[in-house]
Amino acid sequence: MKTLIVYYTWHNGNTQRIAEMIQKGTAGDLCRIETVIPYPENYRKASDQAKKETETGYEPEIQPVPYDINDYDQIVIGTPTWWYTMAPAVRTYLHSQNWEGKTVIPFMTNAGWPGTVIQDMTELCSGAVIRHPMEVKFDSDGGNILETDPETLQKWIAELSE
Repeated sequence: MKTLIVYYTWHNGNTQRIAEMIQKGTAGDLCRIETVIPYPENYRKASDQAKKETETGYEPEIQPVPYDINDYDQIVIGTPTWWYTMAPAVRTYLHSQNWEGKTVIPFMTNAGWPGTVIQDMTELCSGAVIRHPMEVKFDSDGGNILETDPETLQKWIAELSE
């Protein structure tokens, strides 16, 4: 099964860390979503900007993604939780694709406040078959301590190759 792993990450790279684990477990192609105008490096400024963007449904311009989803059997899509939903760059990516007939595996990282991320991602993948959605929790201090049971995570990754 040919797998594409597409993700957006910011700050401490938790979503990237999970995406890389998925790549290792599935031998899929890995693609990071990048915004044309990067978010501020200052956490408070980036957080304030993200709040405004998620509240208004803003979709920032993203760099071209060098992979065509039509070349893949399944697409794994990852996002951090930003203000109880997906990062705006992921919203942009999801809106830019035709998901009809595709198999999509959404995953999200959070620090204890999952919000409606998986539901929101699923709604934007209209026409896709959604399989194995996953919530991956990290410590609530905004750090990089994985709180989701590592064995559960590895089992989930193994299921993606079935």
